[in-house]
Amino acid sequence: MLSRIAESLFWIGRYVERAEDTARILDVQTQLMVEDPTVDVPSTCASVLDIMGVPAAPDEVVGTDELLRRLAYDPASPASIHATLRNAREVARRARETLSTSMWEAVNTTWRAIPSGRFESMQPPVAFGWVRDRVALINGTADATMPRDEGWQFLVLGRSIERADMTARLVAAASLSTSSAWSTSLRATGGYESFLRTYKGLETDRVAAEFLVLDRLFPRSVVFALSRAEQCLENLEASGQRAGFQNEAQRLLGRTRAELEYRALADVLTDLPHEMERLQRTCAQATDAVTRSYFAGSVATSWNPGRR
Repeated sequence: MLSRIAESLFWIGRYVERAEDTARILDVQTQLMVEDPTVDVPSTCASVLDIMGVPAAPDEVVGTDELLRRLAYDPASPASIHATLRNAREVARRARETLSTSMWEAVNTTWRAIPSGRFESMQPPVAFGWVRDRVALINGTADATMPRDEGWQFLVLGRSIERADMTARLVAAASLSTSSAWSTSLRATGGYESFLRTYKGLETDRVAAEFLVLDRLFPRSVVFALSRAEQCLENLEASGQRAGFQNEAQRLLGRTRAELEYRALADVLTDLPHEMERLQRTCAQATDAVTRSYFAGSVATSWNPGRR
């Protein structure tokens, strides 16, 4: 596959996933600040910005409006939904010849609502729900129309690495906060109901962390996302290698997943912030390795991937 097309599909997967995850986080956090009068709004806003990799200045006091501007509406902020969907549309345009018409239309019409002002005119809960619905449409269209060839593998690879990275950020933030942060993180990943069913209503910090990091069946857990990314890389290699792994990205992701899965749970949970920070570095390193292995010489390598 042409490296330009491969890289486009990889970043479509990442940008679309990033838009959804950002919308989920903002939806849960803004509702929490409205409904709970005991919440420290500036501290919560600063925490959300830190999760997203755009921390506020040391002496800066950030309110809800500024939080929404930076993470939802500001085209100059690479972490905003506006910039993320713009980038997704741009890379989709570059790979237009490999996308189905319905897939292109799903991405393009989603972006068109942003510069028209429709997205910003919505009430925040409605806007975030709209983003989740549009991402579900894009992913569902891809699932229904794309052949399971190399292009599909790159799309899912990008989505999986981004998902592992975002869940790691949520877990790291929750582990440094109060117990209520775990409930918020579970809701932000869309896994609160699944969590309650899995643990029969038992809600503690330990089992919430276990669910978000180690659960093999929940699609937004760290281990599930890493396993899916590994499988994509294995499918792309298909070399029949009998010993070891030549692919650096596969080595990085596989080693990190194995360390999480096979270590004692108590050891993993002892220093969650450090473990999740290490995982974020692994995701960044794996992205660099994928770029070197598959996208070398692509004109797309000059694109700005945002915070990665």
